[in-house]
This record gives sequence, C-alpha cells and structure tokens, in this order.
Amino acid sequence: MYAIIETGGKQVKVNEEQVVFIEKLFAEVDDVVTFDKVLAVSKDGEMTFGSPLLEGAKVTGKVLKHGKDKKIMIFKYKAKKGYRKRQGHRQAYTQVLIEKIEA
Repeated sequence: MYAIIETGGKQVKVNEEQVVFIEKLFAEVDDVVTFDKVLAVSKDGEMTFGSPLLEGAKVTGKVLKHGKDKKIMIFKYKAKKGYRKRQGHRQAYTQVLIEKIEA
C-alpha cells in the first residue's frame, strides 16, 4: 500500500514504515504529523485518485529529525565582461517516518 501526498509544494510517494526527507516542517522531534493533502492511494493493486484530493484520506508520520542538505554552489559569470557571482545554499529538511496510511 502506498500513497502520493503533497507537502512543501512537492508530490511525494510514500509507503508505510518508510523514512522520507521532505521540506522543513514546523514540528518538534517525536511529534506526530498528519498529511491531509492525499492525491492518490494504491491498495491491493487498485489505484484511487482524487480530483484533486481524496476525501477522508490521510497519512500520519512521526518526525525523526531536522537537518540541512549538502551545500549547492551557484556560480554565474558573463564571458569577457568581468561579471562573476558565487553563492551557496543548504536546503533545510525534515526526516519523517510514515506510520499509517488511511484511505
């Protein structure tokens, strides 16, 4: 059984007992979070789609930790113009253990 949820502006495919890295949530470690924006659920090989969301479906998970990804370097320049710009960025994430999918 798996579900497709929307969180942080992205769609994520999740299974029960799976650990996923998603955009940072404002929840403490060991808190239980509920994802209400469920787009589709597959149960026993049968897919159920919402338009756009499934009514009454939800996915619950437990926050394991917060952290930051590896640094991404952005380097812009224009040839022969002397323009160079270097930036770095580390995206914040939340690690969540998916506990239950209810459809």
